[in-house]
Amino acid sequence: MTEFTLPETRYALSGDVNIAYQTMGDGPVDLILVPGIVSHVEFMHELPGITAFLRRLSAFARVVTFDKRGQGLSDRMAGAPSLEQRMDDVRAIMDAIGSQRAILFGFSEGCAMSTLFAATYPQRVSHLVLVGGFARATDRMSDEVWQTRLEKLVKDWGSGEMMKAVAPSQIASPATVAQFAKFERLSSSPGAFKTIMLLNRQIDVTSILPSLRVPTLVLHRQADARVPAALGRKLAAEIPGAKYIEYLNGDHAFWAGDFEELLGDIEEFVTGHREGSSSDLERVLATVLFTDIVDSTRSAADMGDQRWRALLDSHDHLARQIVEKHRGSFVKSTGDGILARFDGPGRAVRCALAFSTAAQQIGLALRAGLHTGEIELRGEDIGGIAVHAAARVMAHSGSNEVLVSRVVTDLVAGAGLKFAQRGSHELKGLPGQWDLFAASV
Repeated sequence: MTEFTLPETRYALSGDVNIAYQTMGDGPVDLILVPGIVSHVEFMHELPGITAFLRRLSAFARVVTFDKRGQGLSDRMAGAPSLEQRMDDVRAIMDAIGSQRAILFGFSEGCAMSTLFAATYPQRVSHLVLVGGFARATDRMSDEVWQTRLEKLVKDWGSGEMMKAVAPSQIASPATVAQFAKFERLSSSPGAFKTIMLLNRQIDVTSILPSLRVPTLVLHRQADARVPAALGRKLAAEIPGAKYIEYLNGDHAFWAGDFEELLGDIEEFVTGHREGSSSDLERVLATVLFTDIVDSTRSAADMGDQRWRALLDSHDHLARQIVEKHRGSFVKSTGDGILARFDGPGRAVRCALAFSTAAQQIGLALRAGLHTGEIELRGEDIGGIAVHAAARVMAHSGSNEVLVSRVVTDLVAGAGLKFAQRGSHELKGLPGQWDLFAASV
């Protein structure tokens, strides 16, 4: 099993504008994900579900993500990019990575540009996958309703307000809303967001849909709160030979909720089979947290069984409470510690720090270790190299210290966490030297 590392952000020159992009996987086909209204190729890995979704795609393709000009890590610009400019940016990325032909995966507003690119450059597009898309922006709502919504979105920009329509299933978690709010702020300023919304209101690619000659798959969720499913059906109906699949449940955001069926349909459409779904379903990307009570044997002897058991019960209750607060999954108690997993490395580190502080308040000193990688799901338990690595990292931790691997520090860059170097170590049973870091806020 290979360890996951954060994809390196590179730049493709489109005219005189630098376009930020990342690649994941080394599959035999290229798949370019054309983003929706906003994006940030690095911080998106902090949003629950996105990295796991991309990792699943990378099981059969080299997956490319990018920030359109004016957003995220790409060069800023005056105004908003036209569909033609966005097409140039995709072509520049393909040239930069040496891709002659690719699958275009358009999401939301990215569907319109993807269809235009496929119609204009059919020789460079092998398949077209459109998720949560529409052909004409004015079909979504009246001008009056749209103007009211735009004013509210701009006013609340950076607060996570857009989640109510994009990923309503996740708004019950304040931590996730806070992460999405930061994603908004890092992706675009309020003024730039308003500018692109005004331009997008003019999107209408209905006239070019009949000319598409690329195999097309249109996917939509019936419960989509941002783009009505009727528009997805209409989009598919106007593309010759397009295959349409509608899912009963799920949000507008492709990464929110249960996305395995959607991913399986994409893989089957592209490769002709669903091989990944049979073997990879039991593997997911996660950040693993191990903790251990320092000098637990001596403490138990000093306190006596009854007092020690009461303290352990308090420890376990506190652990479950704090893990849940940080949107993690409490896997099990290890007797004098815990094992937990998270789909966001930043939340995992913050959880470990919060748990360490809370434990000190009840008289316990903890050591903690974290590592991010693929894990194997075994019922309620987990396994795999990433689990062993987290345990080995913890073994090097001192009292009241949270140690993490370099993978974790790479993944949470820009998340407001601090890390102090703790040297390079050999981890028992694992190859190579491992750079370890002590986390703090």
